[in-house]
Amino acid sequence: MLHCSELCKDNELKSFSRSMAELQWLMLIIVMVYFFIPTRTIDAPDTLIAVMSTYGVFVLLLRYIGAPIKDTPWKLAIETWAMITFITLAVMQTGGIESPLQNLYLIAIIACAITLGKIMTILEVGLIACCYLLMGYQHHSTDIFTGQTFTFIMARFSPLLLVAYVTSILASDILNAKKRITELSQTDDLTGISNMRAFNEILEKEIAGAARYSYPLSILMIDLDRLKAVNDQYGHNTGSALIRHAARLMKEGIREADILARYGGDEFVILMPHTDTRGAELVAGRIMELIETRPLNIDGFRLPASVSIGIASYPENVGHPGTLMDKADTALYKSKMSGRNRSTTCGDQPEPARVQACA
Repeated sequence: MLHCSELCKDNELKSFSRSMAELQWLMLIIVMVYFFIPTRTIDAPDTLIAVMSTYGVFVLLLRYIGAPIKDTPWKLAIETWAMITFITLAVMQTGGIESPLQNLYLIAIIACAITLGKIMTILEVGLIACCYLLMGYQHHSTDIFTGQTFTFIMARFSPLLLVAYVTSILASDILNAKKRITELSQTDDLTGISNMRAFNEILEKEIAGAARYSYPLSILMIDLDRLKAVNDQYGHNTGSALIRHAARLMKEGIREADILARYGGDEFVILMPHTDTRGAELVAGRIMELIETRPLNIDGFRLPASVSIGIASYPENVGHPGTLMDKADTALYKSKMSGRNRSTTCGDQPEPARVQACA
C-alpha cells in the first residue's frame, strides 16, 4: 500500500530509470560509432569489443531479461557506477587521458546529479578523479607527481568538476521545486491533508490490488454535521477552523497505513487497506469519539461538533472493490437521514453502539 509521497517517489524513480536506460544506450552507441569510425588508433580493438559486449549484456539483463528489478536509489547508483566503469575501460582503450571519449564522464555525472543528489555526485566525481589519475599515471608514469604534469592533468579534468558542481546545484533546485509543486498539487489547501487527486491515484492501485489478491479493503465516508449552521451563526472563518480541527482529529484517529483525504466541502474520505468491516467500525467509533469529546476552542468558547459516517468493506458487504465509494456514500446518506452523529455500515452486519446497517 502506498501513501501519496511514496507513490510520487515511485513514479519519480520510474521516470529516472527510463531516462537512465536511454543514457546507457546512448553511451554504448557513441562508443560503437567511435569504434567503427575511429579518429585515432584504438589500442586494443578486441578488448574494446569485449567491453562493449559486456556492458550491452549488463543493460539487457538489468532491464529486459528475467524478473524486473524494483526501481530504487540503490539500483540507480549501481547503474551509474556501471556507467563509470564502462566509460573508464573504453577511454583506456582509446587513448587514455588523450581520448575524446572521456567527455562521456559528463553523462554519468549529469545522470547522477539529477537522480541521486549532491552527496552521491561528489562521491562519484571522486571515483572518476581516481580513474582519471590512474590513466594519467599509465600515460606519464611517475612524472604525474611533478607539479607541471599534475597541474596539466587537473586542468583538463577541471571542466568535469565544474559541470558536476553546476549540475548538482541546478538539479537540487529543480528537484526541490518539483517536490514542492507535487506536494501543492496533491494537498488540500485548507486542511493540509490529501486532496482527491492524490487520493484517487492511491485508490485506483488499492482497488486493483484488492481485486487481484482478494485482501480486505474498507472506505469511510465522513460528513461534518451541521456545518452550515456553524457558518451562519459564527461565520465562515469559524466554519473553516472547524473543518481544519476535524481533519486533525481524524488524522489522529486513523492508522499510519490509512489514507485520509478531503472529499470536498465538509466531507472527508478514508481509505483503509487490509481492513475488514470490524476494523473499519472501530476506527469510525474512535473518530466519532475524538470529535465529540474534543470540541474546537475559539477564544475560550468550546464549539461542539459531530460527524456522520458511512462504511463499506470489500469483500464482506461489497461485491467489487470498484463500488466501495458509492456504497460508502449510500451508507453515509443513511446516517444523515437517520439523525446524524452516527455511523452506518453497508450490509447486514452486527450493530455496535451508534452503528446501523444500511438498506
